[in-house]
Amino acid sequence: MDLPRLPVGEAVEALVDWIEEYCGWLLDGISAGLRFLVDGLQEILLLIPAPILILLITVLVWFVTRRDTKLAAVTALGLLLIWNLNLWDLSMLTLALVITSTILALAIAIPLGIAAARSETLNAALRPVLDFMQTMPSFVYLIPAVIFFGLGSVPAIIATVIFAMPPALRLTNLGIRQVPGELIEVADAFGTTPRQKLFKVQLPVALPTIMAGVNQCIMLALSMTVIASMIGAGGLGYQVLVGIQRVDIGMGFEAGLAIVIIAVILDRITQNVVPPQQEDR
Repeated sequence: MDLPRLPVGEAVEALVDWIEEYCGWLLDGISAGLRFLVDGLQEILLLIPAPILILLITVLVWFVTRRDTKLAAVTALGLLLIWNLNLWDLSMLTLALVITSTILALAIAIPLGIAAARSETLNAALRPVLDFMQTMPSFVYLIPAVIFFGLGSVPAIIATVIFAMPPALRLTNLGIRQVPGELIEVADAFGTTPRQKLFKVQLPVALPTIMAGVNQCIMLALSMTVIASMIGAGGLGYQVLVGIQRVDIGMGFEAGLAIVIIAVILDRITQNVVPPQQEDR
């Protein structure tokens, strides 16, 4: 005897129709806001002449990495190569998508991670949700993003935020929980308020762990923006997609190389943000 088929698909379609009917105004507002952010950031990056921006990024890497001249030189050479390959505009769009997505993901993940570290109930509720988010194939995130926001950079940002958020949330939660109990007792003994204890004790001690989450968030955001080229997100990911469709090995390799250069630069910057005294704790 065959069991009756559960109407899972129909239920999801009904939910989507309900959201579009009653929350369409909210989706339109979110779409307009995100489009404004990413377009504005891209225009700012493109407004600065490429040689000047390359110099600024090189100086930033040199300063953040505590005067690592070799890494700064590699950064400059990598960015000059991107410029030479005529991929600068596409790289700036990819960078704008990554920065926008990362900022939004961290704005959600870090406060939630702090709240989860303080509440066992919230932590228990978030754990299966994060497990689900991290085991779900990345392509699946594109489906609801396209349904609610159409094609373009906005659904790419939405999908990227959801995909990149879990590591930052988990590591923020872990970092706060790993603060030694002795430090908490000392802070309580001095009569600190919960806010003072958070900003003057817990967050500074947990900063290396939190920055590891930020680093993972940025790397996942960069990888997802490439996948999001399938739903109309421009940038280097679209160049890779076109190279695959045309079986153009050279085009795909050049765009992929540019992505690797950007990933290495962002990785080195975030890994060296924490001062040495923080790392030794």
